[in-house]
Amino acid sequence: MTEAPDHTTAPTSDAPAATAPVTPAERVDASAPAADMPSADAPGRKRSRGGRGRRGGKGERPATAEGDAPAAQTAPPPAGKPARKNGTSAPRKVHPVLERLFELYPQLFGARFRPLKLGIYQELLAAHGDEFKAEDLKLAMGLHARSTRYLECVAAGHPRHDLQGRPVEPVAPEHIHHAILEVFRRRQGRTQDDLSGQLRDRIIAAIEASGVGREAYAERVRARDDASNAALDDALAELARQAAKREALMRAFEANGKTEAEFAEMYGMDLKDVAYALARARRDKADDEKRAAEAALAVPDPEIDVPEAPEAPPADDVTEDTKPQG
Repeated sequence: MTEAPDHTTAPTSDAPAATAPVTPAERVDASAPAADMPSADAPGRKRSRGGRGRRGGKGERPATAEGDAPAAQTAPPPAGKPARKNGTSAPRKVHPVLERLFELYPQLFGARFRPLKLGIYQELLAAHGDEFKAEDLKLAMGLHARSTRYLECVAAGHPRHDLQGRPVEPVAPEHIHHAILEVFRRRQGRTQDDLSGQLRDRIIAAIEASGVGREAYAERVRARDDASNAALDDALAELARQAAKREALMRAFEANGKTEAEFAEMYGMDLKDVAYALARARRDKADDEKRAAEAALAVPDPEIDVPEAPEAPPADDVTEDTKPQG
C-alpha cells in the first residue's frame, strides 16, 4: 500500500496581522513604549478593607489587552513628590512638537500611525522651518519613531506615506524585521509567557511577504545579536520544513497521475489543502528559477573577451592622405 504524504494545511493568510486602530485619545506621548507601563500589581497600591465581593473596589483597575496603546504613558514621580494614593504617577506630557504634528497631519500622527517616507524630516523642516526648531523637530521625530505604536505599524508591513498621507514606497525588509524584533522584546518583557512562537510566525510572514527569498532575506537582516539570529534561524528552519513537505507532496502527485480531487480522496486529505500545497510548490519552483536566472545575468561571463580600444596614433604620425589639403 502506498504511504500517504504528510498533510499540508493552507494558512488563512500569509500577511502579517495589522494592528488594531486606536482612538484619538490614545495619541499621547508616542515616545514611551508600552513596556514601560507599570503593572497592575505595582507596589504602593493599597487594598480597601471589607471590599470582598464588591465591584470596582479602591485600588483596582481593569486590565488592558496586550498591545493596546494606553491613554497616557506614565513616568516615575519627580524626587520629593509622593506618588498618588492609587499607586499611579502623573502621565507624561506629550512633546509639543508631536501635538502640533498631530494637528497638522492627523492622517500620519493621529489615531492610526503610518510608516513615514524616508526624508520626511527634511520635508517637515522645509515646510515648517519658521515654526519648529531643527533640534526640537529632530527630537520629536526620534521619539515618534521609537514608540511602540509606530514600530507596530512598521512591523505590520504597511507602506511608507508622504505628508499628504499617500503610500509612496514599501518599507525595506530589514526595517520590518528589526521592528518585529523590537516589538517582541517589549511584549516579552511584560509577560512570563513564552512568545517565541508568535515571533517565529511573524518573521515567517515577513519573509514570505518580502519576495526576496529566504537566503537573500537572511543576508539582509542577520545581525550580531545571538538571540535575534536564533529567532531568524528558527523561522528559516520552519519555512524549509514546510517547503520540503510541499515538494514531497508534489512529487507524489506527479508520480500518481491522478487529478487533485482523486489524489486528495486517495490519501484522505482535504482538497483545499492539496490544491494550496501544489500551487505553492509550483510557485516556489518558479520563484527559485527566476532568482537563479537573475543571479546568472548579474555575473559577467568570463569566457567573453571584450576587445580593447585601439591606441590613438602619435600626433606626428600623419600620412599624406590624412593631411588637410592646402
